[in-house]
Amino acid sequence: MFNIGDKVVYPMHGAGIIEAIEEKEILGVRKKYYIMKIPIGDMKVMIPLDSVEQVGLREVIDSEGVKQVFTILQQDHSKMSSNWNRRYRANMEKIKSGDIFQVAEVFRNLMYREKEKGLSTGERKMLDSAKQILVSELVLAQEKSEEDVDEILNRLLADVS
Repeated sequence: MFNIGDKVVYPMHGAGIIEAIEEKEILGVRKKYYIMKIPIGDMKVMIPLDSVEQVGLREVIDSEGVKQVFTILQQDHSKMSSNWNRRYRANMEKIKSGDIFQVAEVFRNLMYREKEKGLSTGERKMLDSAKQILVSELVLAQEKSEEDVDEILNRLLADVS
């Protein structure tokens, strides 16, 4: 159970802060919801308390986790399928997992691919999504601005190989 003020990650949406816990009636069913504000994109999300496990809501990483993300970003890219469809599905599964380390890997690999061969529209969108999820969590984990985190990522990936 999370509390108001907790920093959490909602897979596929990114990281935010629980602003309230409210009971609401939707389609005739009363449930309690976390009201989560995601600062990047200025979005509010309602998450039913009874489906927290199912959606994969989790706490934001700590400073050790941040170091691990930075290490992943600096590693060589992973071997990716040359088949666009397989590559896309594998990357999407990693993003959907909600695991920040897998999201960092997808981001790194797509950045490499973009520099080497360019990206299709679908993969460009996936890269943007992975970056938004990554940035949103790093902003809250490090208590830095979006611009600062963006700058750190650019610096780390300047020499992507």
